[in-house]
Amino acid sequence: MRLKFSQFLVLFLMIGGLMLGGCSTEQVSSNTSPASTTTSKVTETSSNSTAKVTTVSENKSESIPGMKNLPRLDGKATVVMTVKGSPITIEVDGDNAPITAGNFVDLVQKGFYDGLTFHRVVRDPQPFVVQGGDPRGDGTGGYVDQKIGTERRIPLEIKPEGEDEPVYGQIIKKKPVLTHKLGAVAMARSQMPDSASSQFYFALADLAFLDSNYAVFGYVTDGFDVVNQIQQGDKIDSAKVTQGAENLKTPE
Repeated sequence: MRLKFSQFLVLFLMIGGLMLGGCSTEQVSSNTSPASTTTSKVTETSSNSTAKVTTVSENKSESIPGMKNLPRLDGKATVVMTVKGSPITIEVDGDNAPITAGNFVDLVQKGFYDGLTFHRVVRDPQPFVVQGGDPRGDGTGGYVDQKIGTERRIPLEIKPEGEDEPVYGQIIKKKPVLTHKLGAVAMARSQMPDSASSQFYFALADLAFLDSNYAVFGYVTDGFDVVNQIQQGDKIDSAKVTQGAENLKTPE
């Protein structure tokens, strides 16, 4: 079915809002939105369709610089995020998104998300996302790793169906194992694929058009009613790993 112009414009604006706002070269991961514009997605997908695929095994030799220094989740973990006194249970999937899941669990363990604001909530004209995890509170910030003195950035990580390992740094056409169904939890980023840092979003509906463009790393398994009540400006009371903390592997 062909989209009317008004529907396309709404979709374009919604996706564009998922990106990190107003980023420069040095702030590319600070302006996170769950999606880039429809135009840029199509361009990236086309331009990368013949690009070399980078897998986990290749990463060991630093095909993507810095990946060996990122936290990794080998298996599953459970995170309970409390908002306005009510819990949201998230199953974090390190089996299918080890780097993205490891980054999230590591930040939870550090207490990074405690007290941060949900800076973007889009429910009209249709349910879209609840986005948070920005220390600046305006959609332009990320986690500054004191070891390196700059924002930690993680690569786009998508595991295609039928594959043994994720693909890194590429927007792909294949359907991913982890899809943007209702309750998905995924990383926001700028137009650059490898620019995610700490900002994440909850999917308020099935958002298949974001699949393979943004990295899903888990799902809300309980408390989605709490997610549905989050308003812009609400804060995360706390986030804690309740199961699977032993699966987190951090570099020495």
